[in-house]
Amino acid sequence: MKTSNNLKQDKQLILLFIISLFLSVNSLAQQRILIHSHNDYKQVVPFYEAYSQQVYSIEVDLFAENGQLLVGHDEKDLSPDMTFDDLYLNPIVKIFKQNNGRAWKESDYPLQLMIELKSPTLPSLTMVINKLKAYPQVFDPTVNPNAVRIVITGNTPTPADFQKYPDFISFDGRINEEYTPDQLKRVALISAPLTDYAIWNGKGGLKTKEKEKVAEAIETVHNLGKPIRFWATPNSITAWNTLHTMGVDIMNTDKVEACTDFFRNFEDKNYCIAENKDEDINGVIKTDRLDKTTSGFQGFNRKEIQLSKRIDIYTPTYRNDGANKPVRNIILLIGDGMGLAEINAAAIVNKGLSLLNLKHIGFSETNAKDNFTTDSAAGGSALATGESHYNRHISMSENGKVYPTIAEIAHDKGMSTGVVTWGNIADATPAVFYGHSEERDNADEITNCLLNGKLTLLNGSGIEDLTKRKDSQSFLSELKKKYRIARSIEDINQAKDKVICIDDRMDLATTQKTIGLLAQATQQAITKLTDTSNKGFFLMVEGAKIDYAGHANSVPGSVVETLGFDLAIQKALRFADSNGETLVIVTADHETGGLTLVDGNESKGLITARYMTDDHTPIMVPLFAYGPGSQYFNGVYKNTQVFHKMKALLDKYIK
Repeated sequence: MKTSNNLKQDKQLILLFIISLFLSVNSLAQQRILIHSHNDYKQVVPFYEAYSQQVYSIEVDLFAENGQLLVGHDEKDLSPDMTFDDLYLNPIVKIFKQNNGRAWKESDYPLQLMIELKSPTLPSLTMVINKLKAYPQVFDPTVNPNAVRIVITGNTPTPADFQKYPDFISFDGRINEEYTPDQLKRVALISAPLTDYAIWNGKGGLKTKEKEKVAEAIETVHNLGKPIRFWATPNSITAWNTLHTMGVDIMNTDKVEACTDFFRNFEDKNYCIAENKDEDINGVIKTDRLDKTTSGFQGFNRKEIQLSKRIDIYTPTYRNDGANKPVRNIILLIGDGMGLAEINAAAIVNKGLSLLNLKHIGFSETNAKDNFTTDSAAGGSALATGESHYNRHISMSENGKVYPTIAEIAHDKGMSTGVVTWGNIADATPAVFYGHSEERDNADEITNCLLNGKLTLLNGSGIEDLTKRKDSQSFLSELKKKYRIARSIEDINQAKDKVICIDDRMDLATTQKTIGLLAQATQQAITKLTDTSNKGFFLMVEGAKIDYAGHANSVPGSVVETLGFDLAIQKALRFADSNGETLVIVTADHETGGLTLVDGNESKGLITARYMTDDHTPIMVPLFAYGPGSQYFNGVYKNTQVFHKMKALLDKYIK
């Protein structure tokens, strides 16, 4: 009979097994890093904890005691309840029956079971083989190609005796062992303690000489055509990433969940510009964290967002930077979701940004009025109106009071006004500069505000928000009395009139083909606004999909979107240098994703980073300013102050 402890353990195993069945098939398909659950029996729930993470390899230590195979690290710790059969053999056999002869129901991805013999090779190995032979469909690849791969380590037989054992048994090799070609065929991998080559706690990096020794060991094993695993390794993200980058094939860990979490969808945590695209990078990473107007976004195609060359960097003249001169034009560029880490990552990949050439830098506190963490509606409204907002409110108080925006104030001064977004025109960030509503999803109410005609230019995607309203016929009829409707940014300046340009390309993720499109739209907007007023202009340009990348946890997406945004910044800076009376401000409404840089290589332009959430974070965001008046934007202040600083400069010079 089973003891109460046995029954309790069985319930835990079944629960974890059920959880494992709900794992995404895509996570398995994208799992390119081979992870080894070292001393797996020490996990809270042996086998199932590692299995639920879909690791490549699981290790169990065995002692042959009184005719049984007992699991444990030391003989003094052995217990008759901890048998190989109960903890590993029977669960694996059961899973294979449930999954039609494979480790995982939806995949042929193989599972490796590494058995470390703690007691003498004989009779331990004979006992193991006899148990495994009873289930050829589960443990013999010659019978079932999806069978578990068995690797013997610890007290292994001598290489000369490998051939005495069944072919379904492989062995863990040693670096300094000399093998004949036939013996090497029976070696599945080669393992070594990292402590033989380096004394490292996993913080910082390996010392140069120790790193050279580790690299030499990796090369030695790879020259034999075998994968390498180091054991006695630090259990840290830094260590895992370092060893993986150096070419270690199988990552040894005692922290299975943390290690698999770090390496899961690893291609979305790394980015480097490369002339030759990796043909193995496929798939689209999407997010369900967008709001109504942007929920149709098709995601980031991993292959298409791979750039083959860096973008150019512009160095400003600084001729009027920080000067006490009239400010006739303001260009406010908002990188939605763009925090310091997003900027840093893009700068490492591109080996610089035009943005980072700006000298006047501040930090903006982004908290909403009703929440510590803001959304784009409240964060954008604070920039646009100088008032703190409830989340989801578009330039309107919680009591329905309409707050005038900086664009509306500029219009009333006789200035031209423009809003350009690399996203939907009815989404929160562009909407807060022309619309007013208590709910950001009220696209009809928001776009109704366009009928006041206070914008000179509106440019972005989202034709459906204009044409698929219940009152679309009457609405469009009224709208066309105020604006010309264009469908391509190339048509913005066909005439010197007010224009709403809905370009479908601006709904897509930035790729190598479209990376300059936001910059082109920015230039078209500057031309439009300078041609339509002699009293100056206000222009807001949004890099919308840096935020989307944060919600999708796509580091490549974030980098490419930030680079596309930097090209738009270049257009603003070049105009400011040629004009002399233009203030350029670059900031964000909030940060998205809690991006953290893990590692990188400046010479290669490689970045490794990860997100801690798929939502916004309340961390301060940087603000960069250039041109006359830029000196007033240094320091740390509430996001509402950006509006007041802009308005003060306009009031001073434009009556």
